[in-house]
Amino acid sequence: MAKEVTLAEYLFLRLHQLGVRSVHGVPGDYNLVALDYVEPSGLHWVGNANELNAGYAADGYARIKGLSALITAFGVGELSALNAVGGAYAEKAPVVHIVGVPSTASQDQGLCLHHSFGDGNFRLNADVYAKFTCAQANLRDKEAAPALIDETLRQCLLQSRPVYIELPTDLVKAQIPAAKLERPIDLSVSPNDAVVENAAIKDILKRLYAAKQPFIIVDGFASRYGISSEADELVRVTGFPTSTTPFGKGIINETYPNFHGIYAGAAGKEVYVPWVNSCDLVVRIAPLNADTNTYSFTTLTKRNLTIEVHQNGVEVCGALYRDLNTKTLLRKLLDRLDKSKLPRLSPYPDLGDPRKQLDDLAKPARDAIIDHDTFWQRISNFFRSGDILMTETGTSSSGGRDFVLPPQTTVINSALWLSIGYMLAACSGASLAQREMISEKSRPAGRTILFEGDGSLQMSVQAIGDIIRNRLDITIFVINNNGYTIERYINGMHAGYNWVQPWRYLESARYFGAPENDPEYPVFNKRVENWGELLDVIQDKQLKAGKGFNMVEVIMHEEDAPTSLKNLVRMAAKRNAGGAETPSTRESKKLKMRRDGDDDVVVDSTTRKINKTRRRRRN
Repeated sequence: MAKEVTLAEYLFLRLHQLGVRSVHGVPGDYNLVALDYVEPSGLHWVGNANELNAGYAADGYARIKGLSALITAFGVGELSALNAVGGAYAEKAPVVHIVGVPSTASQDQGLCLHHSFGDGNFRLNADVYAKFTCAQANLRDKEAAPALIDETLRQCLLQSRPVYIELPTDLVKAQIPAAKLERPIDLSVSPNDAVVENAAIKDILKRLYAAKQPFIIVDGFASRYGISSEADELVRVTGFPTSTTPFGKGIINETYPNFHGIYAGAAGKEVYVPWVNSCDLVVRIAPLNADTNTYSFTTLTKRNLTIEVHQNGVEVCGALYRDLNTKTLLRKLLDRLDKSKLPRLSPYPDLGDPRKQLDDLAKPARDAIIDHDTFWQRISNFFRSGDILMTETGTSSSGGRDFVLPPQTTVINSALWLSIGYMLAACSGASLAQREMISEKSRPAGRTILFEGDGSLQMSVQAIGDIIRNRLDITIFVINNNGYTIERYINGMHAGYNWVQPWRYLESARYFGAPENDPEYPVFNKRVENWGELLDVIQDKQLKAGKGFNMVEVIMHEEDAPTSLKNLVRMAAKRNAGGAETPSTRESKKLKMRRDGDDDVVVDSTTRKINKTRRRRRN
């Protein structure tokens, strides 16, 4: 290795060392020189049509690969990507956002430069991004820059959230020592305090062994915290009845006999809510308590009966064990778990078996219209291990909760930010990450399959050009129901604002320049209007292979939607109207229920003391 490298090279080589192989973004005059160092550093330049889609794609890449990079230009570029970075922050996707900014001299002189607000203040955008990122670095000083880069990348990975790096144009070629690149970035975490860790494990085991009716809920942040395998093992070893949240779908192996689909609270099966409410122990792993993920907070459980596993601590029925790495804690818990002491439910509750429900579906008449209530289960027969399944916000995301998944299947959805249009661009990043990992033999072979509404597709349709430019293998099911169905159910079923211009979706591949008659990158397009046509098309060899660009336009009625979505939006409509289902009533009631019961116990690893705080119980 050379004795010195440029600052841009140092940054890109660090990203390569951490597993990034592709960089998303849009060129601009403030980042152009930096882009000259992308490919020499062993990275692939993706080249997106706009910054918003680049941000979405980087988010999708990060959710599969574990880290991604996004490059934009100062001002107009970075602010165009802000919505995407906000979603990555909310849902904890580790995206490194690099912004090419004006030279330090121009900034110090307060010049009136293009892409600025014309007031000489070059800190406004950075101040905004400080609210959307977990760490920031302004690389003004070449001596301090390597350490700043390393620490910022470290925080991105440890916190699993976006970071913001400013690269001034006059520092891009600054020479810095290369020796630091020979030492990997330290990603280790402090060891758990033995006293606190042992107290937490002992408390959890005691409650697991004593439970007579336990229940496990696995949520989506498990993958962000790196505890998916531990969550899966806990479900398998205990045999406890288990569900996921919408955000957590696909985290565990859904072929386990104790898996019972998604727990949807008031929006789901009637049998589930009273059974869960009668449980004497609930284990919630990596929870996201968003209204959409908890079905208007109706899946929250009583605090004095709930164990919650977070990234840096656990709450055991009111006892807070803080400053713990829960991956380490769960690993030790599983090693000490005595299966002979675990309860066995007899008789086992009849909470529904998703696989049996799929098998019991009657074969539809070939000329029958395609309906939401059975489409999402039937399409599961198309899936296979290794697939990445992506469902856009709205009918697709809600319907996808009924997928019956084979093992080793990844599901990507949005459960908090819910920016429609996200998923089409994100699938390009996910597919790219999947291709790289298959090539590296770090992921089983599989397809990237997207379920996208027609209204959402129109939001980010330029991503199709990015997909074709990078020759990504993607299968898209466009759910065409003439507009914004989820909004129709909230308000305005027949209102003009919920309609969209009908497009010729199947012509998009040709419009965006897909090759014609290229066996290395085939194109498949098909419109289906009834069950017979759909069942035939999913047997097509090219579609099943998933190679090239594949689009199936599925026609559905504009007033049809999954039952769970109808129930959920009714709750949302009441909240929006100030009705009974509001955060100030239902959520506060649930949170009060969770605070009732045992005294709070706070276990602080910094003082190694157990502090008890008594609360006055309700009469």
